[in-house]
Amino acid sequence: MTGTDVPSYLRGYDQQYRTDPRGAALAWFKDARYGLFLHYGLYSVDARHEWIQYLEKIPVAEYAKLMDRFTADRFDANYICDLAIDAGMKYVNITTRHHDSFCLFETKQTPFNSVNSPARRDLIAELAEACRSKGLGLFFYYSHGRDWKHPHGPRNEDWGGAPRPKYDTPDPAYAAEPDYDLGKYVDFVFAQITELLTQYGPVAGIWLDGRGVPMSGDWSKFKLTELYAMIRELQPQCLISYKEGVTGTEDFRAPEYKDTEADDKPIEICATLFPDKLWG
Repeated sequence: MTGTDVPSYLRGYDQQYRTDPRGAALAWFKDARYGLFLHYGLYSVDARHEWIQYLEKIPVAEYAKLMDRFTADRFDANYICDLAIDAGMKYVNITTRHHDSFCLFETKQTPFNSVNSPARRDLIAELAEACRSKGLGLFFYYSHGRDWKHPHGPRNEDWGGAPRPKYDTPDPAYAAEPDYDLGKYVDFVFAQITELLTQYGPVAGIWLDGRGVPMSGDWSKFKLTELYAMIRELQPQCLISYKEGVTGTEDFRAPEYKDTEADDKPIEICATLFPDKLWG
């Protein structure tokens, strides 16, 4: 392995990376200390927060109409990276797919993505290239425990943790018995995370969200152990986080605002830059 094989954000950790990619990534992460977390998606069209579909009980089909106005005309990957660098940040984390299920990347798993919108752009590809050229680590936020569009996403009647909007009547977009099958959603997640780890070069980490859902029941149904193994096989340096943790095998914890756990794992404290605790 030559120096050019080392991801740009891990330059300086070359020797350790050659024998222990995950260890090198953890050492880098502990030293990095500061990163930029971006929430960006359909909810940005109206300059509102990312929970609008849930809080306002917007029907699935109605919410999806926002895609017709998604141009991403002000999304500038180089500006984002330069802003992060000027602030002393070492990595960027972006919502590749939030709870509304709209994807900012090219995916074969759903037409509900930025490439099929008026933007006609793979925003994750643009950000990956900018991060790579500027030596920033790139984390991929991915909504795992919640999906407000997928027909077979986790259901309110099966799980806690607010899996879906609490519509007054069942939304026709959701599969009903006897057709409903959580396994189809789990397969969708595996396929998308495979795309994220095979289409955009070295990835600093996969940052999963929606922990309250699998933690409210039998989380083995989500096949997290198998998912983590797949991530580490595809990209050995790729760190894994699932908020405060689900399986206990995550690489670091990422609580919001404060930490309440006690172990020796690195901690990323997530906080917004404004008083309201909504992220949008």
